Amino acid sequence: MRWTAGTILASNHQQFTFDRKQPLMPDASDPSAFAHPIEIEGEPGSVVFFDGVCGLCNVSVDFILARDTRQRFQFAPLQGETARRELPPADLEHLDTMILLTAAGNYRRSAAVVRILWGLPGIWPLVGTLLWVVPRPLRDVGYRIVSANRLAWFGKKETCRLPTPEERERFLP
Repeated sequence: MRWTAGTILASNHQQFTFDRKQPLMPDASDPSAFAHPIEIEGEPGSVVFFDGVCGLCNVSVDFILARDTRQRFQFAPLQGETARRELPPADLEHLDTMILLTAAGNYRRSAAVVRILWGLPGIWPLVGTLLWVVPRPLRDVGYRIVSANRLAWFGKKETCRLPTPEERERFLP
């Protein structure tokens, strides 16, 4: 069975176009057809925007820094100049999500977490894929629950996280 030419508007308002020449299933004889389901993010220049005064967000940044041996990710607080320049104003009004900015686009909430995990070495791409299998609306419900309680559970800092001298080149204003 093949898709007929046409366009589908997905629930997240992304547009997908299918060409009848493209098979629905990949060719089993082509090993690259079974590569990662979505292009791996985290190429150099990907920026992780985070709430600089959130304890959980700072722990998350530390987690990524410790595992990002290829230095694929840069970091910028949502309260900073880079966020004001690169993100829509709505993202700056409610500092309740981590945002990943890549050449392919912006990813928020659980989509950002999954794509960050895919960009880390080791077992983390597998963990990201396991999360990706969970339907996005369910992942985002879990993300929103944690986000709504993060300051109570993990605390709030008085100021944005300051990078160490070794980390400084990976942080944007």
